[in-house]
Amino acid sequence: MLTDTDPKTEAFLIEGYRRMSAAQKLERVRQLTHAVQQLALSDIRRKHPGASERELQLRLASRWLDAETMRRAFGWDPAREGY
Repeated sequence: MLTDTDPKTEAFLIEGYRRMSAAQKLERVRQLTHAVQQLALSDIRRKHPGASERELQLRLASRWLDAETMRRAFGWDPAREGY
């Protein structure tokens, strides 16, 4: 599955995931999603240092939601405002 991971390490990881409960797996996904969002937010802050909190959140949302949803739900046009 993972081309850059030693097969023994990969087997160890897979076995660990198999032993996890559904709740533990869901929590792991939540944590990873949060980490990805924090990395994206850091990038947005770097690119737009003067942005308000609302603008930061809109730019973050525009990385996950399609442009039509952003326009209809938030009045934010990613083509005009950027990501």
